Amino acid sequence: MADTCGQVILGSGLTVLSQPLMYIKVLVQVGHEPLPPTLGRNLFGRQVYQLPGLFSYAKHIIKMDGKLGLFSGLVPRLCAGTMGTVVHSQVLQKCQESKFEVMRSGQKVEEGSLEHVVNETTKEVIARSCATIVTHPFHVITLRCMVQFIGREAKYSGVFDSIVTIYREEGILGFFAGLIPRLLGDILSLWICNMLAHLINTYAIDDSMSHTGEIKNCAQAVTGFFASMLTYPFVLVSNLMAVNNCGLAGGLPPYAAIYPTWLDCWRHLSRECNMSRGNSLFFRKVPVGKTYSLGQKRFF
Repeated sequence: MADTCGQVILGSGLTVLSQPLMYIKVLVQVGHEPLPPTLGRNLFGRQVYQLPGLFSYAKHIIKMDGKLGLFSGLVPRLCAGTMGTVVHSQVLQKCQESKFEVMRSGQKVEEGSLEHVVNETTKEVIARSCATIVTHPFHVITLRCMVQFIGREAKYSGVFDSIVTIYREEGILGFFAGLIPRLLGDILSLWICNMLAHLINTYAIDDSMSHTGEIKNCAQAVTGFFASMLTYPFVLVSNLMAVNNCGLAGGLPPYAAIYPTWLDCWRHLSRECNMSRGNSLFFRKVPVGKTYSLGQKRFF
């Protein structure tokens, strides 16, 4: 219990610190570009037209809503983080208890083996999936509180009011908009990360090497970053579906088409070559073949 409380406190602190970053990323994912492209230089020193980065975007939000505006959607996100940590911890503990039962029956698995990695990954997938399902309604509310910035709306003004609004307009299913691609992305990311880390630890790292533990931790971090890059399109599609056709300007034409399913959203983004939109908030290039509309603050 003490470990869970510590995780909740640490997670809440990180959530508060990262809230402005997530807020800006979500607005970019939706396609909101309030500032026109400017002439700058890329990593190679060549002059190119670039979109405003993280700090320019943050200054614009502060100009519109003040510094507190950077923390829109923080309360439901904190609720999601707290509930997710508790659920993840409880489910993982149940999975570990079932592991001990297997060990008592004489089926002990060697630590570090492929079977051990598969077992641990499966337990983590179960725990994380349960936490994602339970907290997804708060995730939806968080995203909609953020996307309100585009149309200067106040439809989702609080957690309880948002719950009532979603239930009244969309029913129970409204709380789980975008859940499937989010779950798929989490599951794929976990398997890719753990399998790659196992391959590196087994075939590229010698246990006789010095600082083996640090090297393995570094390998885990690198594979985690690589897995998150590969599965980013699932995150993008999930977030877009969570706000699609919800009555906010950011989820309706011209910002977004009305997508019947998340697969339609995926196909549309793929055709438009927008599967990585919002993946980077620095050195953002102007989309090829697109025209910027200052009036609608987006690209066509």
